[in-house]
Amino acid sequence: MHIEKRKQEKGVKYYLAHSYREGKKVHKFRKYLGHDLKKSILEERKKIAEKLISDEIGRYNIINDPLKIELSKKEISDIKKIEAHIPLKISHLSKKQWTLFSKIFTFNTNAIEGSRLESEEVEDILDNDKWPEKSKEDIAEAYGVDEAISYIRTSKEHISIGLIKDIHKIVFKNSKRFAGKLRKKGEEVVVMGSNGTIVHQGAPQSRIIYLLKELVEWYEDNKRKYPGLVLAAVVHNEFENIHPFRDGNGRVGRILLNNIVIKHNLPPMNINLKNRFEYYASLQAYEKMHDLKPTIELFMKEYKALQHDLSKNKI
Repeated sequence: MHIEKRKQEKGVKYYLAHSYREGKKVHKFRKYLGHDLKKSILEERKKIAEKLISDEIGRYNIINDPLKIELSKKEISDIKKIEAHIPLKISHLSKKQWTLFSKIFTFNTNAIEGSRLESEEVEDILDNDKWPEKSKEDIAEAYGVDEAISYIRTSKEHISIGLIKDIHKIVFKNSKRFAGKLRKKGEEVVVMGSNGTIVHQGAPQSRIIYLLKELVEWYEDNKRKYPGLVLAAVVHNEFENIHPFRDGNGRVGRILLNNIVIKHNLPPMNINLKNRFEYYASLQAYEKMHDLKPTIELFMKEYKALQHDLSKNKI
């Protein structure tokens, strides 16, 4: 990082600049420090700007292995053992159980994002096409999520930008005018916590296509190397970090998660509304420390709960 000086008619403007190379392309970050600054103030502002640029680079870049450090053979073996103890087998699920799963998943995944439909209402919508006196948007998205589950069950694709767009379009085709469209220029994502702090920032809009391509490439390179749970966790968590859509990323990410586990002959997975804070914490652990353990632990907890719900025929 270096100081740039720009002489103006009324003095000198100072900037802290840093060039970042990505393949053949060079990106430049620049932060304005001030006008006609004393040396002490310039140094003070330089330190602040260095941190801001470093944080921005962290959000800007995705390295070739999102896990940061390759999993060891022992770690891979341990996760395969965990998979072997999943209390469900995809090959054993009946047509009736798949239908029940879709209703369970539809209720919970929409409720996490604020849908006010009750579980019984979701069941009535999907089984009987009976609409409650509730938001038409919530009703449309119940149909959309249910349809998306059917779609990934028949699709042979594991992951692609086209598949991701298709999932979004199916879920939101009757509720959002931007269904199936990635964020446009100027549409940036910042999620604020209740205390006013930044909880999550999506990737810059200009980086979405590149980052999604890198994620697809990482998956293709590693789909035979890592267990399905690891692949699903990484794809889901990285997708949420990129946050490619203006809205609807959570639901698309959880459907994409299901597509990955299904393609690896693992049973489908629901993230229960009552576990949403544990779910958010697992995303934070991955985003800030690339710790995948909380995500895997949550997956196993959810599989046990789903086994119980399917056996009791309970949404």
